Amino acid sequence: MCHSNLRNWIAVSRFLSVVGAAVALLLTASAHAAAPGITGASFSLNAGTGYSSQPDGMLIYSWGYGCAGGFTPTYAPAVFAPPPGKTAGIGFCPLMQLPGPTLIVKEGTTFAVTLTNSLPAAAGNTSILFPGLTVTATSGCATPAGLLTCEAAPGATITYTVSAAVGTAGTHQYYSGTQPDLQIEMGLFGAVIVLPATPPANCTATETGRVDYRLASSAYDHASTCYDREYLFQWSEMDPRIHKQVEDQLKLIASCPTTASFQFSCPTRLDVVTEPYHPNYFMINGRSMPDTMDPNYAPNYPNQPYNANPHMHPGELILVRYIGQGHWQHPFHEHGNHVRILGRDGNLLVSQTNPALLAGRMEFDTDTTPGQAAEGIFYWSGKGLGWDIFGHTPGNAGNPPCNPDANGYYTTASGAALPTYSAAGVFASGSPNYYEWCADHDVPLEANPVGTVGGGGPMTLPDPLILTNGLWYNGTPYLGPDAVNRSRGPTPLPPGSALQNPPLESGIAFMWHSHNEREITTNDVFPGGMLMMMLVDPYVWNIDETL
Repeated sequence: MCHSNLRNWIAVSRFLSVVGAAVALLLTASAHAAAPGITGASFSLNAGTGYSSQPDGMLIYSWGYGCAGGFTPTYAPAVFAPPPGKTAGIGFCPLMQLPGPTLIVKEGTTFAVTLTNSLPAAAGNTSILFPGLTVTATSGCATPAGLLTCEAAPGATITYTVSAAVGTAGTHQYYSGTQPDLQIEMGLFGAVIVLPATPPANCTATETGRVDYRLASSAYDHASTCYDREYLFQWSEMDPRIHKQVEDQLKLIASCPTTASFQFSCPTRLDVVTEPYHPNYFMINGRSMPDTMDPNYAPNYPNQPYNANPHMHPGELILVRYIGQGHWQHPFHEHGNHVRILGRDGNLLVSQTNPALLAGRMEFDTDTTPGQAAEGIFYWSGKGLGWDIFGHTPGNAGNPPCNPDANGYYTTASGAALPTYSAAGVFASGSPNYYEWCADHDVPLEANPVGTVGGGGPMTLPDPLILTNGLWYNGTPYLGPDAVNRSRGPTPLPPGSALQNPPLESGIAFMWHSHNEREITTNDVFPGGMLMMMLVDPYVWNIDETL
């Protein structure tokens, strides 16, 4: 297939179909996210070529790290690995992917990375840098040596021995140390997640029956870094003019006649101009919206396996890992709450006078800086909304209690039962309003509701018969199927509504996106780019992050 002249009408129609919903800020999706990758003591990677897909139908020639031929990776979380007795599971690791495979290792260990340079010979050498970690040995390096690290000549294989010493737990990146202005732009970058060697004992397991998608129970060896879910977001941008130069020059080199009758010599090396830099594509984990919200390892993205679509239950602590992988800084804004920064580049931020206390600040925007990795904790509780998010009313049969704990929430400390799930992932028992903010319990929102929710509130909601709901909107300001169904009264959702947020889920969506408005476009068309949706789901909905 051709490069930037390709227009895939199917992709274009899919892209345009979400425009109206995004304008109304009612987006979310049925796919879920995690922090998938590969784990082990050794990794065999390949630097190869391929095409990355964009929502406007473009296929852009790119480079990327992938798994070398013959290497069988071990996937993490384990739910993405092949089932017992099978050779294939949900996860896959091609010869080239964007971003490269996320490498998951443990603090205090040493791991080996073997790299095969399968880039075109005209691209020259390539390599990998591991900032924040220590390369203790190399072998097979090209001569003369690279300026920054051991390099692999075209067709050659080299090996790095890397130490993730004690004290390096956290999120790191890896990327090419050879012609980085070109090779990183082309896609040669990825992430390293170093898990803590001794997670604190106070970090608990997830609810009974729920699959644990976490890579560990804490981000660092610190009692205040426990979390319930985690997501990794790698931010990058792409200038298609640079990629077109590379592809065109490689075609010219390959087709250049070498007979003696010609009076000029054929070029043998790339000579790509990388400035001025004008990116038109803005990506999270190698995808642009709405592709960010399709599942991890979706087969329609053979070279872009990772998504960006966080889900959570009220009160859950969400570990958000960020990496700036491109040339530009991007202002990442998470609607719904601020983010408490934990650490940067594997350095936990603690008080200078009391190391038991965290020192990271609350941030409205978590800016992603090129060459920097960070983590933060996010949560959503509904605290202070001023109305009962579950639509409770004293006159409703089965209205559950809400006894506040010391912090004002309905939890096990105040008599709530922790939700549990069956082996099939169905809500089995527990308090459906777990972690409700009790000060708002039974407080009405609507002045004159049409359904069986409390009346006398301050709002008159618009008539649902004159609205066009987005595919991701549950149709109400309430959380969970019980409240949503009761609040609608005799007016159901129009046919075809909430396809990406079905009635049994009935979550509430918040946009997470770049605060640079051009960066939420795809080739200058809104919506697109660095945009995803965070969906708060009720506890009666089990979040399956393989979907």
